[in-house]
Amino acid sequence: MHSKLIAVSVMTALGATSLGAHADALSDIFTQGHVDGELRSYYFSRLYDTDTVPDANAFSAAALINARSGTFGGGFSLNGSFLTANSLGTQSSITSHVDTTLMGPSNSVSALGQANLQYQNSWALVRGGYQYLNTPWMGMSDSRVLPASYNALSADFKPLKGWDIYAIRSFDWKSRTSNGDYSTNLYYPSTFDGDSIYGGVAALPVTAPQANGALALGSTYQQGGFKGQAWYYDFLRFAKMGYVDGSYTWKTGTGFDPFIAAQYVHESGGSDNTFVLTNSKLFGVGGTSVHNRTWGVDGGFGFPNGRFDIGYNKIAEQSGAVGDGALISPYTAGYATDPLYTTSMIRGLVEQGPGHAWRAKLSYSFLQGKLLVATSYAKYTTLLRGNSDNIYFDVTYSLDNYLKGLSLRDRWERSSGGTGLNPGNEAFTYNRVMISYKF
Repeated sequence: MHSKLIAVSVMTALGATSLGAHADALSDIFTQGHVDGELRSYYFSRLYDTDTVPDANAFSAAALINARSGTFGGGFSLNGSFLTANSLGTQSSITSHVDTTLMGPSNSVSALGQANLQYQNSWALVRGGYQYLNTPWMGMSDSRVLPASYNALSADFKPLKGWDIYAIRSFDWKSRTSNGDYSTNLYYPSTFDGDSIYGGVAALPVTAPQANGALALGSTYQQGGFKGQAWYYDFLRFAKMGYVDGSYTWKTGTGFDPFIAAQYVHESGGSDNTFVLTNSKLFGVGGTSVHNRTWGVDGGFGFPNGRFDIGYNKIAEQSGAVGDGALISPYTAGYATDPLYTTSMIRGLVEQGPGHAWRAKLSYSFLQGKLLVATSYAKYTTLLRGNSDNIYFDVTYSLDNYLKGLSLRDRWERSSGGTGLNPGNEAFTYNRVMISYKF
C-alpha cells in the first residue's frame, strides 16, 4: 500500500490544481516546459581467467527522455522521465554468457524513472512521486544504461548560501535492471516478487519479508575550501546509519592545491532486522544484530589539469554481528557506488566485509579538457574475503567539436586475489565501452 501512496497523492494534487487553474496558466505548463535526454550505447565484457566459467558480455542501446512542465500555482511543476533499453537482438540465449548487470537477461527494459509533482521557491524544493535521489547512500548509481529511482517524498531546504538540509522518505524503488518499482533492495534475489533485479548481493531468501523503504535526514555545507555533510539513514528493517564526511582544500593560488578529507560510518540494528529474522548470512556469517564501524581518510593535491590522492578505509570486526560487522548498504551493495574513498569500479569494502583498504588515484586532462585519463590501484585486506588488488584505467574523450554532447568512454579494471570474489578464485577483468549523447 505504501508503494502506491506517493503516486496517488501526486495524481490527487494534480487534479485539484488543474480544476482551479486559469487557461493561461495551463498554457504555460506546456509552452514553458523543457525536454532533454541522453542516448546511450554500452558494451560490457566480463572476462574470467578460469575455464570453469564462461566469459559474459552484453550490449544495449538506451534512451533517457526527461520532461519538465512550466510552473503553475506559484511554484508547482511536473517532472517525468521515460527510460528504455534494448539489446537489439544481440543478447545470448544462454544466461551464463550474458552480463546481466547491464540490463538483466531480457532483450529490453522500459520504465518510468520519474513521475512527480514538484514545488520550488528561493529556499525550498519539495517533490512527491517517482524521482531520482542524489545522496551518499541512496542515489542513481548511474553506471549502467538505466539509473535507479525511488518512489519518495523529498525536501531540500536552503536556509543560507552553501547550506542545504534534506529530508526523504522513500517507499520502494526501481533498480537499474527493473521495469518498475518494487519493495526490495540489493540484498534480495532477482526472483523476489517479480523484480528483475541484478547486480546486487542477493543474500536473502525468496521467503524474506518485503523491504519498507528508508528514511533519510541530512545536511551539507560548503564555505571556502571546506565541504562537509552529515546524514542519518534508517533503512527500515535493515540498519540505522550515521554518516559524516568532510574535506578541506587549501587554495594556494599556485595551481598546486593540497586537500585532506575524513569520513565515519556507524550502523546498528536489532533482532527485528531482516537478516536476523531470516537467519541469513552475509559473506558466510550470520549474526544476532547489525553493528558496523567504518572510518576513512583521504589526502592529495590538485594541480593544473589533474588530481592525485590516496585514500584509506577500515571496517572494524564486530563479533556476533551480521557479516562480522559488515557495512549494510541496501542501495549500493554489489553496485560499488558507495562514497567510501577506496571503492573501485568492480567492488569495495561494502562488497567484501570487515578489513581495510587503500587506493591511489591519478587523473589528468589533455587537449583543452577534451581527453580525460584516470588510473588507480587499490589493495584490500579483509577478514572473510582474503587479500585482493584492483588495477583501473579510465579514458573519456569528448566529441563536442563534432557533435555537442557526444562522448566516448572506456573503463577497464582487473581484480586479482581474494577468496570467493572471482570465479575459481582467479583474476577477473571487466571492460566497459560507453558512447553517450546528451541533448
